[in-house]
Amino acid sequence: MEYHADRFDDFSLLIFKNEKLVAVFPANVKDGVVYSHQGLTYGGLLLPFDVNFDEVTAIFNTMVAFLKRNGIDLLIVKEMPKPYHKQPSDEVAYWMHKFGSILDTQLVLAVDYGKPIALHKTKRKYHRQGSQKGLEIRKETNFEAFWNMVLTPRLAEKHKASPVHSLAEIELLHSRFPDKIYQYNVYLEDELLAGITVFETDQVVKSQYGATTAKGEQLRAFDYLFVSLILQFQDQKKYFSQGTVTEKNELGYNPGLLKQKQELGCEVHLQRTFEISLQ
Repeated sequence: MEYHADRFDDFSLLIFKNEKLVAVFPANVKDGVVYSHQGLTYGGLLLPFDVNFDEVTAIFNTMVAFLKRNGIDLLIVKEMPKPYHKQPSDEVAYWMHKFGSILDTQLVLAVDYGKPIALHKTKRKYHRQGSQKGLEIRKETNFEAFWNMVLTPRLAEKHKASPVHSLAEIELLHSRFPDKIYQYNVYLEDELLAGITVFETDQVVKSQYGATTAKGEQLRAFDYLFVSLILQFQDQKKYFSQGTVTEKNELGYNPGLLKQKQELGCEVHLQRTFEISLQ
């Protein structure tokens, strides 16, 4: 997290029992409120495999007592979505419901490799056509071409936005996790058409960034790349996560983006954010 330490006032907690670390809560503080770290996509209380309900209760109570002693008025906790759990962990959710209220709920889209991959027929068609057109996928560790020629200009053009990570930041993250963060690009005769930046964990591969040029859009290069990667990882991971579909509208999500990700075989998983008053 230290690559963006200048943006957040860190308040991460380590909880010990008899000098043994039993829980970690990545967090930051702002205006008397402690948040599941706002610089991380997924948050929550991280626990060991062998913890039981009573121990989770003690951990939760210890954390709340510490926050109160340090003058914290409000605790905001993001759940860890199901695909990132190595085993079920609803003990924390129980106490969130007991003492807090749901502040927000986001939709997280992921392909569950434990089930048949439900790719829409049009996505399969575009995948076949991509091979016939001679599209070529390359796994790369250089992010510059995709960032500068595809991702940044397309985000600016279509959404008047910028990538959350700068090129320098994504290069720094890759240098620290070279076998976990990398780039897949699609080319036609050496012309870059589309790309997806991939983050890996033990059981999940996540598409962190994805974009295509106008020509790549015409050739359906993005669909070709997505379907290829989904099929590639089916014997290696438990889930292929495509992130959220959050949007600031009355629905709270982007219907078109939701449909697109569901056509790529994704199911909906909830990520709730809880608010707990400590006053």
